[in-house]
Amino acid sequence: MPPALSDADRDRLDELHDLLQRKQRTFVGYPCTAGFDYSDLFRFLALPINNVGDPFGHSTIHLHTRAFEREVLDWFASLYHAPAGEWWGYVTNGGTEGNMYGLYLARELYPNGMVYYSQDTHYSVSKNLRMLRMQHIMLKSQPHGEMDYEDLRETLRLHRDVPPIIFANIGTTMREGHDDIARIQAILHDLAIPAYYIHGDAALCGMTLPFIAGAPVFDFRAGAHSLSVSGHKFIGSPIPCGVVLALKRNVDRVARSIEYVGTLDTTVTGSRNAFTPLVLWHALRTHGREGFARAVAGCLERAEYAVERFRQQGVAAWRNPNALTVVIPRPSQAVLEKWQIAVQDHIGHVIIMPHITRDQIDELAEDLGAHSS
Repeated sequence: MPPALSDADRDRLDELHDLLQRKQRTFVGYPCTAGFDYSDLFRFLALPINNVGDPFGHSTIHLHTRAFEREVLDWFASLYHAPAGEWWGYVTNGGTEGNMYGLYLARELYPNGMVYYSQDTHYSVSKNLRMLRMQHIMLKSQPHGEMDYEDLRETLRLHRDVPPIIFANIGTTMREGHDDIARIQAILHDLAIPAYYIHGDAALCGMTLPFIAGAPVFDFRAGAHSLSVSGHKFIGSPIPCGVVLALKRNVDRVARSIEYVGTLDTTVTGSRNAFTPLVLWHALRTHGREGFARAVAGCLERAEYAVERFRQQGVAAWRNPNALTVVIPRPSQAVLEKWQIAVQDHIGHVIIMPHITRDQIDELAEDLGAHSS
């Protein structure tokens, strides 16, 4: 028999589980969905599965879930209108890896390119740029979080001799502002810049905007060369994960054949999680587009409800169009700690994910009102 934990160790795990379950009830400041059930998949945790290498190739390692991964990628490629036969992708460890991959492809295409990104961009992007040693310029943001397009235009004009790499936020971290890829394309056209690369970071909004009538188009139709979306955010997963999609012609530039594992090396990491593709597959199969559309509609309704309830308590709450993020003045430390609210400078935010109920919003509104200055 395999070795077993001691009673004391089991007690520690029980205590941790009870604590995390309690904390989940007041988890409102970060874009992660709770309340999912993947028990159908638990048996696969007893197997050493590994999706090493390219999801579309073969491998000498047969313990993998590549077929399920490809179904996940097909689903997202259809959702984002990737050109048939011209796209590629894989299931990542999360948004940071997906964004790194897009920047990596851009660097290989334009080794002397200049990356442009706004000051509201996720903190991990500047880290990615340092790791990839890419020259970059941070642009101003508008008050609601969207890129300042006049700053982009003027900065591009001053660096016309360098191919631009645009890092577009499809939902900024704190305010959920959306950079307009069509407008960015128009600026590039006006300045007669023929060679450029656009990557879209759609970590949260990649699973909301496609299900909202009249929402901005941000995908391959708009001119994106690559897109990254998170799986543990709106979909929900016990393990951080995501999907990156890119134009295949750019991926082919970085592909290398590796005899040791009998497959192409096209991803950031060698060994890759083979369990998270099953998680995403399970979610896509059980919810479907109609299920996600209903979930998004419910979240939008409760987000507007949260704005109204917070304002009733004297809190100056607001949100961008089509956003699940409700921006509020930075709350007291007591509220911040209880509700796990993310803050930056003078603001905080609450993100209305599928597990957030009206009762939770009401309780939070009371706490915000009681602790407001």
